[in-house]
Amino acid sequence: MRVWVSGLGLLGAVELLSAPAAAQGPPLRFAVADSWSMPLMQVGPDGPETGILFDIMESLARQIGQTAEYRVYPRLRVQAATERGDVDVRCYAAQSWLPDMSGDYTWSLPLLTQRNVLVGSAYDTAPFQLSAILGDHIGTVLGYAYPVLDPLFATRDLIREDARLQEQVLQKLSAHRYRYAVDTQWSLDWYNRDQKADEKLRAVWVIDEQPVGCVARNDPSVPAQRIMRTLLRMKMSGEIERIVERYQVHSGNPDDPY
Repeated sequence: MRVWVSGLGLLGAVELLSAPAAAQGPPLRFAVADSWSMPLMQVGPDGPETGILFDIMESLARQIGQTAEYRVYPRLRVQAATERGDVDVRCYAAQSWLPDMSGDYTWSLPLLTQRNVLVGSAYDTAPFQLSAILGDHIGTVLGYAYPVLDPLFATRDLIREDARLQEQVLQKLSAHRYRYAVDTQWSLDWYNRDQKADEKLRAVWVIDEQPVGCVARNDPSVPAQRIMRTLLRMKMSGEIERIVERYQVHSGNPDDPY
């Protein structure tokens, strides 16, 4: 069963006002993709350390009275770990990315918006035309799907050049390994923070925008409904937006200016 939580009944509204923390329970196990980079999450040798998703997960676990436990997987193994029950919550996911997900889950409302952009170098100032880059190598992240571009990758009209981490995609672009790369607006904003003004990479095309949220297993050991209510409260109160602003990047909302 897959359902987006979109509203609360009277009881839920009362809980939003009081929102008492539950007694300490077992750790809440979160799935973490090792391909994530800042500002989403910094994954160090001992696990996640900081980032937008780290702060959201820490706050969520704290508000429901449990500790957060992070389980780091290669991107292509996250879904299998979720379906095996090795993790309780997976965040930064969209139903459209997981059409074959088996099992019984509850989905949150959309919490963030991922904006995928085609990124070019600071020196390539010519107006962008997709037809002009057919046959080119494009920087991508290993295991990531790009619905708009995947048909072109399948026909080899564009050729994927995968990197393991989001930040590596942009580093290779700066090193002129390819002319263009696909990344998120957030990753681009974060990367450009450390670049000189005349070396900042630039978004040349907004490829698509995807609403993303969290999914929790429907299992007696997982407080799925409390997780959903807490996430809704975090969204409605502006807490999630404040977390994003803490990292000084665009919120990811479609109406944000560049």
